[in-house]
Amino acid sequence: MPAKSSTIVTALTAAALVAVGVLGYQASASAPDTLSEARKDSHHAPKNHRDQHDKKDKKDKAPAPAPVPAASGTGQRIVYSLGAKRVWLVDAKGTARRTFPVTPSTVSPPPGSYAVGTRSVSVTGSDGVAIEHVVRFASVNGVTVGFSAAVDGSRPAPGPGKKTGGIRESREDGKAMWDFALHGTKVVVVS
Repeated sequence: MPAKSSTIVTALTAAALVAVGVLGYQASASAPDTLSEARKDSHHAPKNHRDQHDKKDKKDKAPAPAPVPAASGTGQRIVYSLGAKRVWLVDAKGTARRTFPVTPSTVSPPPGSYAVGTRSVSVTGSDGVAIEHVVRFASVNGVTVGFSAAVDGSRPAPGPGKKTGGIRESREDGKAMWDFALHGTKVVVVS
């Protein structure tokens, strides 16, 4: 008897699978045309509607901001990572208020703690480019090192033959740095 009952169970299982497949096919075939038209129309939605949807998708998928390096101390500070080519503006509670990529200079200060020494609203950089929101914090072998933004918005890598200390950031990031980095603000350089 056991062989006969297993054959019956197998036959019933196969019949159930066929029935589910047939019902699924019938359901999809009898779905209202408005469902498939709505799906097609979403690809032809007005541009501003698609843009808002695309922006939402990108926002939802944006990577989390890079965390503040652990070995960067405590309190309010600017953290500059040589390896990550990134800056964090950190408040007194240790929360990163802003982080952004930078283009390093050819001369970099060794890892350690520094302080904002001088600032200039606008000058000409050592590479001849007009720069703004200059925040200087170190000097290495006679080369002054600081953050700045090119007025034309460019951030080209400096030529390897020149000794420059300008760490370039976007104009928007430069303005944020300028507002944050008052005279004496701690700058921590990490590798």
